Formats: sequence, structure tokens, C-alpha cells
Amino acid sequence: MELNADTPLHWIDMTILLRLGAAAILGLLLGLDRELKGHSAGLRTHGIICFSAALMTVCAIALYYQISGTNSRMDPLRIFEGAGAFVGIIAAGLIVVSKGEVHNLTTAAHIWLATIIGIACGAGQWPLVLVAAIVAVIMLTVLALVERRWVRAARSEAEEL
Repeated sequence: MELNADTPLHWIDMTILLRLGAAAILGLLLGLDRELKGHSAGLRTHGIICFSAALMTVCAIALYYQISGTNSRMDPLRIFEGAGAFVGIIAAGLIVVSKGEVHNLTTAAHIWLATIIGIACGAGQWPLVLVAAIVAVIMLTVLALVERRWVRAARSEAEEL
């Protein structure tokens, strides 16, 4: 069996550590939001998913260049296909429909977000990572406050009538 050449351990550089470390930290921070709100799929799940997506991306890019670079017929963008299938299975297991109401849909979408941020970290797309993290915080915290204050209050008033 023919395999690609091993990558020596001394080749682990700050770029790889930065990409994987950033993914792990951002994944844990995304999971912290879900953990604090008492939702399923918290710290560990988000951290592992974000880190795994970054690791998968780093591996795909490294193998692409290691095997034969731009002359390769390999498509490193297939990483999105694998990540999509993987996250789809996990997210589908989270979503529950009970008495006509859908539960955990936001958590499933949150896991998808953690995956994409992990892929962006693995690819070293730092502006994208920054924007995604900022938008995620705004959508998950600020909009949750808005929802609690005005949307749920409006629903309560409508039910009373």
C-alpha cells in the first residue's frame, strides 16, 4: 500500500496551533451560550465540533499540497460536503417535534455555525472568523434579550386576550 509521506512532529508550527487553538476556543465560547441557557449541546459539543471542523480543514489543505499541489485532481473543497453530512446527522438528532412545536432548532443551527467557524479557522480566514464570531454573539445574546423582552411579552398579552 502506498501512502503519503509522514509529516514530522517538528513541522507543527504556530500557524497550525493558532488555527486549531482559535477553533477550540471559539467553539467553547459558542457552547458556553447554550450551556448557560440550559440547552442541549453545550460546551463540549460545540468545542469538539468547531475543533474537528478546523482539524479536518487543515488536513484537507495540507494533503492537497502534500500530494501534488495545484496539479492534483483532489478537491479540498469537499471538506464542506463531509462537514455538512456530519453536522446534519448531529443536528437532526437534536431537533424534536412535540405537540406541534419544534424544539432545539436554534441549537442545531448553532452547531452548524460552530462547524463553519471551525472550517474558517482551519483555512486561516481570520476576517471571516472575526465577523462570524461577532455576528454570532449579537444574534445569540442581543436577539435573545430582545425576544425575552418584547416578543414573549407580546405573546403573553395575546394569550390573555
